Amino acid sequence: MNNCSWCLINEKMKKYHDTEWGVPVHDDRKQFEFLMMEVMQCGLNWNMMLQKRAIFRQCFDGFDFDKVAAYTEADVERIMNTEGMIRSPRKINAVIHNARCFQAVRGAYGSFSAYLWGFTDGKMILYAGHEKGSIPARNGLSDKIAKDL
Repeated sequence: MNNCSWCLINEKMKKYHDTEWGVPVHDDRKQFEFLMMEVMQCGLNWNMMLQKRAIFRQCFDGFDFDKVAAYTEADVERIMNTEGMIRSPRKINAVIHNARCFQAVRGAYGSFSAYLWGFTDGKMILYAGHEKGSIPARNGLSDKIAKDL
């Protein structure tokens, strides 16, 4: 298998590339995990997110969105005090808020997966240059989903 140059920096990045990157996800919990890792990444890099993934899973109850949606200020404080955690109350509160939004989408569509895949009629979209890691940060589809959310 040919590897993209961005994944060659360490074993976690290579494993992510080979087993997760570009693999269609239909599991709500896994989708929540990826979306919340994106929240935590803002201003940082994906390698750091993969290095801290176990900490995120610990802090956010394995990305159980129903548990996260019920978090209180005490949970924010607990997370802020977790060793190795990104200490950004704005990001932590965004994860909690997004868990509540995630629940609302599930309530309306049955699952977050059904909602998300509905934008492509269940089809995966491959962009020109994706095999080289050249994927646009945003496009018409991402803008449409972001606006709808």
